[in-house]
Amino acid sequence: MIYLQMYSMVFGLCCGSFLNALIYRMPRQITIFSSRSRSQCTKCGNQLRWFDNIPLFSYIFLLGRCRNCKSFISFRYPLVELVIGCFAFIITPHNLSLERLGLYFFYLSSFSSLVAIFLIDLDFKIIPNELNLYLGMNFLLLVVFNKPYTHWLVGAMIGFLFPLAITYGFYLLKGQVGLGGGDIKLYGVLGLFLGPVGIIHNIFLSCFLGAIVGALLILFKVVKRKTPIPFGPFIVTIAVVQLYLPDVFSQVISYLMLG
Repeated sequence: MIYLQMYSMVFGLCCGSFLNALIYRMPRQITIFSSRSRSQCTKCGNQLRWFDNIPLFSYIFLLGRCRNCKSFISFRYPLVELVIGCFAFIITPHNLSLERLGLYFFYLSSFSSLVAIFLIDLDFKIIPNELNLYLGMNFLLLVVFNKPYTHWLVGAMIGFLFPLAITYGFYLLKGQVGLGGGDIKLYGVLGLFLGPVGIIHNIFLSCFLGAIVGALLILFKVVKRKTPIPFGPFIVTIAVVQLYLPDVFSQVISYLMLG
């Protein structure tokens, strides 16, 4: 079992390395199939050799610096690789049945997509349609055979239409857009998997989390009152707990209801 988990972790590290490239290139509209598809230093543009591009280990051996220009490499790169690698290690199936392998790739790819959404929205305040579409297809392939249509269809409708209505009403009253289109689409996509009750929980808890974090950022003068704050990370944070720690989420909901 431990050997299977180690192989799984190596696979996860490689997935994290690819995810880093996706997170960097997608919002900059750089395709992975372009002439710039080979990894390169973001500071000097020097193309990395294969031994400088080994997930996690190259960063350690290079002491976090580019071999060519000696500039520091963001710690985010090895962190993303390590997070995806550890996640792959944790969810490694006990046996290699077709069903367990399918669930393994489903949960790993869904988690990777959510991490990409979190970081891209944090940096650029956008959620690429491609990521929402991929996540939606991933969810749909699982739930359409395992859940009644009233679960995934109603969940998606609530997830999309409810935030859209609130955003439109806020625009009519204030003349400002509250939620971006990517956030609304993400709610709709998550509704496919979470269902009506789950997506309502996500909407209210992500808004609650966003309000607390936003208030703290303003209080400590990290941002100004009118500075737009990316909302996707709050949606993703609640969704990760719902998807991967359902027992913890149930306890949180019970505590809030009792409170």
